[in-house]
Amino acid sequence: MANQVHDLLPDEVSKGMAEGRYLLVDVREPNEVAVEAYPGGIVVPLSTFDPKNIPDPQGKEVVFACRSGKRSVTASLAAQAAGLPYDRHLAGGILGWKAAGLPTKSGG
Repeated sequence: MANQVHDLLPDEVSKGMAEGRYLLVDVREPNEVAVEAYPGGIVVPLSTFDPKNIPDPQGKEVVFACRSGKRSVTASLAAQAAGLPYDRHLAGGILGWKAAGLPTKSGG
């Protein structure tokens, strides 16, 4: 079966993070994260992406995120190719997150 990436809406991801169900992995670059970041997200830049650098999610589902939702799909497919069950991403990225009225933090 081909690898698939499931879209999650910003509200779903925010709620899942608040409930401790999701680990948000931001694959944007450090310079992007320094300007604006997801609260509670961890950063594993796509430019140096290695699925082994993702911390143990400790029972949470990993959800990839980026600026618009393209790099997060790439990261999810790369993780799946490495044998990890990480098949979810934040549709619309941080742009969609902000459009949904969800908070960001500055300074990474």
